[in-house]
Amino acid sequence: MANPLFKALGGNGFSQMLNQFNQFRQTFQGDPKQTVMQMVNNGQISQNQLNQLQQAAAEFQKMMK
Repeated sequence: MANPLFKALGGNGFSQMLNQFNQFRQTFQGDPKQTVMQMVNNGQISQNQLNQLQQAAAEFQKMMK
């Protein structure tokens, strides 16, 4: 069974995703945790979506090791 993150990226979108993330990181200002909590509090994302993103991030970290 394929890794769900890999599948979500279309199998070969890792390089593109990394480039987009680096662009985002260079332009982002503020506290990331505070920004995410504000998004949850004002309904832009649900707690369930946040949980799913955190799980995907954990999988991504495992792949990077």
